[in-house]
Amino acid sequence: MFYTNITRIKHFFILTRIKHFFILGFPELSPEYYGPVSALLFVLFMSIAVGNIFILAFVKSERSLHKPTYVIFCHLALTDLGFGTVTLPKIISKYWFGDSIISFYGCFAQMYFVHCLGAAHSFILMVMALDRFIAICAPLRYTVIFTNTTVSVLCGVSWLMPISWMVGVVIDALALPFCNSNIIVHCYCDHIAITALGCENVRQVQVVAFGFAMFCLLLPLCFIVLSYFVIILAVMRISSSEGRIKTLSTCMPQLLITFLYYMPRCFVYLANNVGFTFSVPVRIVVVMMYSLLPAAVNPIIYCFKTKDIKESLKKKFFIRKINISIKPV
Repeated sequence: MFYTNITRIKHFFILTRIKHFFILGFPELSPEYYGPVSALLFVLFMSIAVGNIFILAFVKSERSLHKPTYVIFCHLALTDLGFGTVTLPKIISKYWFGDSIISFYGCFAQMYFVHCLGAAHSFILMVMALDRFIAICAPLRYTVIFTNTTVSVLCGVSWLMPISWMVGVVIDALALPFCNSNIIVHCYCDHIAITALGCENVRQVQVVAFGFAMFCLLLPLCFIVLSYFVIILAVMRISSSEGRIKTLSTCMPQLLITFLYYMPRCFVYLANNVGFTFSVPVRIVVVMMYSLLPAAVNPIIYCFKTKDIKESLKKKFFIRKINISIKPV
């Protein structure tokens, strides 16, 4: 059993079991803005869902896109779709229907998927950097080394590691007695927001979870930075400027996607370390922006910054246009 509202009276605890948490959402948001905010979040959710489902379906249907790079894009689209689906419906329901309640175990389940999907996304970005590294630094061996099977195995490991690790993190958080409140000061249940409500061993649980989070964030980031550093050196050795530009252009979608994921997070962490702190309302808005906006933007990058997908879309549109134009009246 799990307890909250613990009050010390004559060195004894009075324990009251809780069954629900309350999602606070955006603190200090006036009720008059609930409608517009919920509508905006709904549009964001639909953009994430439609864009990423389209990428998954389009790559699946086009045999010419059954290549390692696009398999990786599908895994990234799956993490983006999953994250939006796990987090947004509840906060939309809060502002649209006034439903702030989430069950005790439902909150922990949401926490599990939030951090699991975030960590998987980070590791898959590392696989994407490896893809570009081999394609540019060893182009003649690329098709032999980096096959669809290889990519599927690497992406599978990228999913498996956080799926298994997060079980222990959630169990540690579940073991805490909760005494401060049952109000989640966030738009969804994350580890910090939940464990902050505990009253014993909170620091220990948070340090262990922080260690896992830094491993999932910094290990892929270090590999990505090193990979693109070597890639830039390889590109600079290309004699013609046209060749350098053409080679770098093949990395642009990956660089944009990686930048959108890591740069805001690194900025927030660095800002906190140098003493620049955000107020709680601003911090929640910033976290929501860097967590969800890339998930809506990434499908656009896949479509308009990736040569093969863009050409496949043009062919589809062109053929359909011709068929419509020659259709007998």
